[in-house]
Amino acid sequence: MNAAKAFLPLAASLLLSGILAGTTATAADAPKVVVSIKPIHSLVAAIMQGVGTPDLIVDGAASPHTYAFKPSNARSLQQAQVVFWVGPGMEAFLQKPLDSLGSNATIVELDDAPGITKLKFREGGAFEPHDDGDEHDAGDHHDHGEFDTHLWLDPHNAKAMVAEITTSLVAADPANALTYEANQKTLNDKLDALDTEIASTLAPIKEKPFIVFHDAYQYFEHRYGVRVSGSITVSPETIPGAQRVAEIHSKVADLGATCVFAEPQFEPKLVNVVLEGTAAKSGVLDPEAATLPQGPDLYFDLMRGIASSLKACLS
Repeated sequence: MNAAKAFLPLAASLLLSGILAGTTATAADAPKVVVSIKPIHSLVAAIMQGVGTPDLIVDGAASPHTYAFKPSNARSLQQAQVVFWVGPGMEAFLQKPLDSLGSNATIVELDDAPGITKLKFREGGAFEPHDDGDEHDAGDHHDHGEFDTHLWLDPHNAKAMVAEITTSLVAADPANALTYEANQKTLNDKLDALDTEIASTLAPIKEKPFIVFHDAYQYFEHRYGVRVSGSITVSPETIPGAQRVAEIHSKVADLGATCVFAEPQFEPKLVNVVLEGTAAKSGVLDPEAATLPQGPDLYFDLMRGIASSLKACLS
């Protein structure tokens, strides 16, 4: 009896050691995954739940259009086994680092995912040339094709990306294939429910026209039938002159816009100057999730945030 009692703590200790060793092995076995921007990182993080956590390059409130590559990003790319990005039209700053530092990684360009719907940039008429705050000419996005790269703003595109993400992770890490595939099913179900929820949220205000500071919402617009009637190009750093303000006021009136939507990088003072004297209300949309904490829930918070901002301003 005494020998048996003496054995129990030893057995428990060995069992605990085995569990801890197994946990350590699993953590060590998780592939090193790097993701470019927050909306895509959210989808990858959801697929990797229970296996590991992907690294994010463009974090915090940074924008992929103006991002300055950091030494810590270089280290992540050098260690990466898999890198996910939208493509050169969205993250132009990543092209050279991927060529020089990501040579040992599988690089997955999600704008090429099977089943993705692509929409061409709109310019001319009520839609002004793009200015994402970078130093390139307004037409530079055409170097990488003429489609709008805010692809994730349609949950159907998100599902196409999720399929490609899952396939890539299973190929890189077949030992965790069952977890990735189970997470994909869960995520697809959540995306379907989100799609239905947003359609219901927006149904009462679908016919009300609005203007945006950044024409990033085509995919959302096409999915849910909301009415973007035009865009205004304004620098986040500079208050426009009197002539430009007069042009904007005229445009808002001509288009009959109920609301004009800026983005988080635009100071409220700038928005007030641009809209003062018009009948339009102002709102804020955050298509790249600058104000949201990273993680698997971010995609859902991002999409719900856009829907609720539209409804609040247009109601």
